[in-house]
Amino acid sequence: MTDTSKHPLRSIRSADELLAYSLALETEAVDRFNDLADQMEVHHNYEVADLFRKLAKIEGLHIDNVKQASAGKELPALMAWEFEWEGGESPEGGLMEEAHYLMQPWHAIELAMHGEQRAVEFFRHVAETAEDETVVKMALEMVEEEEEHVALLKKWQERFPKPEEGWDEDLDAPVLME
Repeated sequence: MTDTSKHPLRSIRSADELLAYSLALETEAVDRFNDLADQMEVHHNYEVADLFRKLAKIEGLHIDNVKQASAGKELPALMAWEFEWEGGESPEGGLMEEAHYLMQPWHAIELAMHGEQRAVEFFRHVAETAEDETVVKMALEMVEEEEEHVALLKKWQERFPKPEEGWDEDLDAPVLME
C-alpha cells in the first residue's frame, strides 16, 4: 500500500476551508470507488464490484454530512489544482494504482481501509497544525468519524479469509491492444 501520510502542505485556516477540503476528499472517494467498481465489472469480478459500490454509497453519506454542515455557508471555490494535498492527491486518492482485476473482497476492504487511515492522518494533521479552535474541534470530530470507519472495515474484513499466495496469477491475463 502507499504512504499513509498524505496531508496538506500548509495548515487549514478556517472552518469553511476545512469543509471544502472534506467535500473534495469525500467526492474523490466516491468517484474512485465507482471507478473501481466499473473496472471490476469489466473483468467480471462482480462480488468486488458490489463491495466497491457499497463503499461509494457510504462515502456518499459523508458528502451529505459535509453539505449539511456547510449549509448556508459560502465555501471557498477551490479548483482541483488549488488543493494542497501532500503528494498531489487527496488522502483517499491513489486507489486505482493499488487495485488488481483479480482482487478479492478482502483486498477491496484493505484498499478502502488504507484510504480511511490516510483520511484519519489528514484530519489529525489538520487538528495539530490549525490555529483556529473551531477548525481543531471539527478536525478532531472528523478523525473520530474516520477511525470509526476504519474499525467498521476491519470488522467487515474479518468475514473474508486473507487470500493465499498466488491469488493474482492468471495464465491468460488481459492484454491491451492498440
